[in-house]
Amino acid sequence: MSNYRILLADDELALRFLLTETLADEGYEITEAEDGKEALIHIQSTRYDLIILDYMMPELTGVEVCEWLRTQNNPNQETPVILLTAKALEKDRERAKKAGVSTYIVKPFSPLQLVDIVKQLIEGGQ
Repeated sequence: MSNYRILLADDELALRFLLTETLADEGYEITEAEDGKEALIHIQSTRYDLIILDYMMPELTGVEVCEWLRTQNNPNQETPVILLTAKALEKDRERAKKAGVSTYIVKPFSPLQLVDIVKQLIEGGQ
């Protein structure tokens, strides 16, 4: 399996650690960011196969990062985006969809559920 690169942005250290471990075990190469601003810096300089963003982050929300990603010139304009969120409200889903989010995962979720979705988006989309 080629080393697919994933950017994981979440301000919750424990969750980020768990997801990084889980995805690294599957052979993915993970870059971590702890807020939206840090995520944007990575997005502008490196091409990823998948981007995972937490909805509620300091600096910029996951949706704001995704809006920027889809509308500005950058190497990840077409990259699939998974949004992790505790907000399951319809208006939040609509906003995420408008921003160009590919898939929406509501917390709490199991890391294995995430792995399945990651596999579909990365390997199914190629």
